[in-house]
Amino acid sequence: MKGVMRFGKNGKLSPRYIGPYKIIRRVDQVAYELELPQELSSVHLVFHVSMLRKCIGDPSHITPTEGVQVTGDLTYEEVPIAILDRQVRKLRNKEIAYVKVLWRNQQVEEVTWEAEEAMKLKYPHLFQIHEKDENA
Repeated sequence: MKGVMRFGKNGKLSPRYIGPYKIIRRVDQVAYELELPQELSSVHLVFHVSMLRKCIGDPSHITPTEGVQVTGDLTYEEVPIAILDRQVRKLRNKEIAYVKVLWRNQQVEEVTWEAEEAMKLKYPHLFQIHEKDENA
């Protein structure tokens, strides 16, 4: 289920990189040590070249570190905003209800289908609002 994501594994349209950061030194042929801010002190300083990108001068491509709230175990919380739709999918012997959820992570919004029961357990407040609309 969506909600807590590992650092760097965002939705397909979310920004993949934060920065830019200064390269301190070349550690190996394919590894570089970066100068990271204090907020990212729990992240290892040495990165493989496949994890780095050339700095692009367009400010809209840069995600500020203030917006990324990374916990000690390198995860971050994505916040569900609303339930947009509901759908029942039929398997062989049973039916499973899914809900279309609007998520927000930093400045990016994303929509995914999630199991309704799991979402009700973790985010019951979203369904209270939705049930009030249906009863009115």
